[in-house]
Amino acid sequence: MARHNLTALRILLTSTVLAGPALADPLIIDETSLREDRLAPGLYPAAPVPEEFALPSEPGHPPVEIDWSVGLKGSYSSTTSGERFVTTLNPAISATHQGVRTDLVLEGDAELARDTDGTLGVTGLDLDFSTTTRLDRDTTVNGGASLNLSRDLPSAPGLDPVIIEPPLSVTGRLDGDIDRQFGKFNLGLDGTIARTAYGPTTRSDTGVTDNSGQNVWEGDATLRLGFQATPIIEVFTEAGLGRDWYDRTGAGGVKADATSRTLRAGLAGQWNGLVSASASVGIGQHDFDNASLNDITTRLYDASITYTPDPTLNLTAALATTVEPTGADSTGTARVAHTATASLDYTVNSWLRLRASADWARSWLEGSTETEQRHGAGIGADYKVNAHTAVSADYGYAHRDNSASGVLESHTVSLGVTVRR
Repeated sequence: MARHNLTALRILLTSTVLAGPALADPLIIDETSLREDRLAPGLYPAAPVPEEFALPSEPGHPPVEIDWSVGLKGSYSSTTSGERFVTTLNPAISATHQGVRTDLVLEGDAELARDTDGTLGVTGLDLDFSTTTRLDRDTTVNGGASLNLSRDLPSAPGLDPVIIEPPLSVTGRLDGDIDRQFGKFNLGLDGTIARTAYGPTTRSDTGVTDNSGQNVWEGDATLRLGFQATPIIEVFTEAGLGRDWYDRTGAGGVKADATSRTLRAGLAGQWNGLVSASASVGIGQHDFDNASLNDITTRLYDASITYTPDPTLNLTAALATTVEPTGADSTGTARVAHTATASLDYTVNSWLRLRASADWARSWLEGSTETEQRHGAGIGADYKVNAHTAVSADYGYAHRDNSASGVLESHTVSLGVTVRR
């Protein structure tokens, strides 16, 4: 029996020795080693080596990116009223802040012109501020403010020849809109309030004309509801309400305060970033507070299309109907205009860009016999000398037939250079 037990013990020991290499080595804890490596009070582990453990840092960028440019252009015009050469200086600046949710953009540009007779003046000034905020995946809020100043030179093509000094026009505007998606429904609400004021006009026939009767406040609100019928096509309807408040009575001895209402329905579509288009038809009413003025009811046609087969080519066309205040030096109550425009922009390569445009318009003044038809076309090219300098060349043709001031045709050739940041 003892021999049998000894034999079993030998077998057990042998199998344990044979299985040993297949098992992990046992964990041996050296408490002495731990005591020697223990940190003294006030000492901390060293930081890892940056070259081995640190992630590469993102390139830094300023919170506001500022760009500027200065352009100098000379234009020669041959018109039915004579020849004209004008030199213009066009400074421009922009500041952009791109935030996590909100983007801010401030832009400004001006035009300083010198006429053939040496007349020097500021013919244009624009300041625009805009902001875009993405509240969530389905909601976007936009806002903006702008200030525009403009004044034609006395020799501007198409200006009434009896005008010695054209009026200064100043327009300030505040606008905002919010867009929200509810599944397949798109809801948009936008509002605008604007103030336009005109300076006096100096004329050779009647002296100084006070245009303060055309100073006007304008308020407009639009509600748009669209249904995404397919991933490409949206069906929408749009309703608008507007109000015009004039400072005082105009040339006819009455105030042209009015309330406008519009209603449109149409289709909009966008296909793969290649083509985007919209078309709508509706009706517009312009009701004057004064019963002696004839209210205006007109059909509204709006359409636009943009074709961009690749980043180098952009084709656009648009058709629109507007009812708006008449502006300075006018005896009418409102201007109704139908306009059509088209443009082409083609980037041949990194140095050369080609441009072309065409326009057509027909308008008339309510409360007046004045009507106008015009059309025009233009071509141009921009050539980059280097990363900061570009030269441009343009040709433009314009034809205007106004029942009050007659027919005007003009051919204009321009050459310019622009330096950018």
